[in-house]
This record gives sequence, C-alpha cells and structure tokens, in this order.
Amino acid sequence: MRRVLGWVLAAAVLAGCSEPAETGAGAAEVAAAEAAEPAPAAAPLRPLPELFDCLRKSGGVVVAAHRGGPGPGYPENALETLQHSFAQGIRVFELDVATSRDGVMFLHHDDRFGRTADGEGYVSDTDWADIAKIRLKDTEGDLTRFHAPKLTDVLLWAKQNGAVVQLDRKKTSGFRNIIEAVKAAGAEGHAVMISYSDEEAEAIAKLDPAMMMTASARGSRDIESLEARGVDRTRIIGWTGTREPDPPAFERLMNEGVEPAFGTLGRKGERLDDQYWSDGDGSEYQRLVDDGVVLISTDEPLRVAEYLEADEAGWTACARD
Repeated sequence: MRRVLGWVLAAAVLAGCSEPAETGAGAAEVAAAEAAEPAPAAAPLRPLPELFDCLRKSGGVVVAAHRGGPGPGYPENALETLQHSFAQGIRVFELDVATSRDGVMFLHHDDRFGRTADGEGYVSDTDWADIAKIRLKDTEGDLTRFHAPKLTDVLLWAKQNGAVVQLDRKKTSGFRNIIEAVKAAGAEGHAVMISYSDEEAEAIAKLDPAMMMTASARGSRDIESLEARGVDRTRIIGWTGTREPDPPAFERLMNEGVEPAFGTLGRKGERLDDQYWSDGDGSEYQRLVDDGVVLISTDEPLRVAEYLEADEAGWTACARD
C-alpha cells in the first residue's frame, strides 16, 4: 500500500497514547496526539471466511505484521505499534497472548521479561499491576513510554478500526480464555486463531466451530484430516511454513478452496525477509502473490506493503461488501 491515510491515523490514536520517548517528538505533537478524538468506528468488515475467499479468487493478498510490526521507537506487541503500522496501510497483525499470574491476558512473546520489556522474572510469576508499570523496549533495545496492552484493549481497537488480529497463544494462556475474550469484545469478525498442530486446530474448533484459524496444510489430505477432527475448511487459512515457498502446495490448497499462507519471518540474518531484500528488490514477494499466497507473514510489513500492489487492491475489493 503506497499511501498514508491521515484519517486512519486519527481513528487509530487512542486517548492517553504518546510518541516514543526516544524519538524526539515535539511537545505540541505529543499533546495533539493525546488530545485527538477517536473517529467513528470503521464500517464492519465482511465475515472473515468471505473476505479471505474474495482475496483468493481475486488474486489479492494481506501483509501480516509479525508481532505487530516493531521497529525503531515501536516495540513488538504494543498497541502504539499497531496504530503506527495501521496508519501506513497494514491491516493484519500477528500478536502473542500471555497471561499474568493473576489471570490478565496481555500481549507479550517471551516466557520472561527483559528482552522486550524493562522488567525481570517470569510472566507466570508476575501480577498484572506490576506488568502494567513495565516499559517496553523497541527493536534497538531502547526504552519507550509504552506498556504492554491488555488483550481486551487490542480486540476493541481492532473492532473500532477494522483491523484483523492473528492470536498466538503462549504457554501461560489457553485457547478457551482467549476465545472467550474475543467473544466478550464482540471481535469474532476480527480475530484469527493460530494453531501449530491438528490437535490444536481441533481444540479451537471444539470451542468455537466458526472461529477462523491458521492450520498447517499443504493439500487435500491435510484438509481432510482437519475436517475429520471437526474443523470447517471454510475457517482454515493453510499455513505452509517459513523455509521455502511451495507453489504446488499453494495450488493444491487453492483447488481445495483454502487460502495459502506463508511466512518470510524468522531469526534476523537467516529469515527470508533478509534474503529477499538483500538485493534491494522485493520481487520474491510478488512471486508469492503470483503463486497464490493470500497471507504473507513478515518482519518487514511496511516495506513489503510498500512494494506490493495486491495488498491495497485486495483489501479495497474484499474487506467490505
């Protein structure tokens, strides 16, 4: 997507949010952001199965921001980071859901604090009152003013702005509690659960047969195996890994009416994102789209979205009736 939508930025800014402490934003800019009134809620999204069907049939794609799309000044799994990326055209966000010792679900990836947050100890040993005070670090390791958001606040933000969140359950959290939070927020049309095995996909389907999910699949056998476990194929986005693109698998999934997903994310220096951009050319991402991939999960969402045309065209054509 090659444009920055000013009105979207206004809609995304929530009361009490501020610019990163280390970015040097002027006091007037910070005050304006904090005083901004949220815009009216975005028009409802088309039901997710229909949205992804439309993308598959039209050759569209969505760029999913891994861990929310962090960068300098913007930590991973922070609401302010989602706002920043959303204002630049990103619409899908992969997020990690942890749970505090006293049962509050919030965004955080690691078992411990320290790498991305200025705290110590295990998530499972820390109460929310203490977690809420911990400042987050950006990708450079610099402290920001930002704090880990509650899952509920993120779900309401997605619903308000018309975003989609992919929810990755961490060890401290359970599928049941996450799905209950999604329903309580009325955000069923904005949430995709992530599964890592057929057993997890089955567990999600048992809790809510209508829940959209990513599930490992490369063809008819995988789809049939999931269906035998009670998973509705219209609710499946077929995850095909992060190592090497598999165009025949993409085609098989498309023939089964299932949208292929592929990840270019991973360890810095080893991930496909770094390989694809090593020559300054993002043609490999376009090749993924041409081969039928409907969801690209990446650590470089802004750069990928800037390069591609199919994400903007697809969202415009498919997101709403």
